[in-house]
Amino acid sequence: MHDDFIEVQLEEEPIELCKLLKVLDLAEGGGHAKLLIADGYIGVNGEVCTQKRKKLYAGDSVYIDGETFLLSAADNMVQREQRKTSKPSSDKAKAPKPANKRAAKPAKAAAPAVKKPKKKTPTRDENTGRKPISFG
Repeated sequence: MHDDFIEVQLEEEPIELCKLLKVLDLAEGGGHAKLLIADGYIGVNGEVCTQKRKKLYAGDSVYIDGETFLLSAADNMVQREQRKTSKPSSDKAKAPKPANKRAAKPAKAAAPAVKKPKKKTPTRDENTGRKPISFG
């Protein structure tokens, strides 16, 4: 076992474990990478990891086949999403959840239903005879 490590600089954070194995040419493809992970050949931060899409960040270490790879941030690194952190506890007491969902909903007031008229779109184009397409 080596005490040395190989530094890998990340240009984007986070990176999924299976994608990292493909990028480092430790797996022949995505299926091979997922198989290595599922069979327990990969260690992340000192523990065996079986999460195929485990998100890795700068500071994490990956161990495979006697080699340790330490992830670090490149100077021009782009962060795609933040790490999920635990929410600070609030001083307010939370109300217990009701066992019956129907009991939790307040009764609706009996009001007459008013329907808004929808915009009418032409069913066919006058020139081409085709139906219009809406993208949004």
